[in-house]
Amino acid sequence: MKKIVAIITAAAITAMAGAAMAADTNTLTVTASVTGACKFVSNSSTLGFGALDPAVGTDVDKSVDIEFWCTKGVTETFDAADGSNWSGSKRQMKETAAGGTDLIPYDLTLTPDTNPNVGPGTYRTLKVEGKVLGSDYVDKNAGSYSDSVLLTITP
Repeated sequence: MKKIVAIITAAAITAMAGAAMAADTNTLTVTASVTGACKFVSNSSTLGFGALDPAVGTDVDKSVDIEFWCTKGVTETFDAADGSNWSGSKRQMKETAAGGTDLIPYDLTLTPDTNPNVGPGTYRTLKVEGKVLGSDYVDKNAGSYSDSVLLTITP
């Protein structure tokens, strides 16, 4: 019987002590942000017009597909810089031979596909189209021509 009374007494003391303690709560807010990013898959590409034949003098259209990705939900924009041989309103390829001064103008058009951005696991395609007019190369020196244009993608 003494054991039972001791157990009941201990339980009563514990119950009264619990009633004297006050509980409290705290709401923890957890945050993060996902950076909107767009990246080209490769850091260089080539748009080759091939051999331009002045005997024919036809316009030459070529294109290259460049892969990129963007963070899900962002809208990307593209920009093509003027190039190394810009002249007022035209990009131009310059003759690469030592002392070469001839220039061949060309146009560029940038067109991304219409797929949604879903992150780095799914690549999209930017089509870069270029055009050289036949009348712009029929009287140029034989040889190689080139230009360098920086493409930028921004989320």
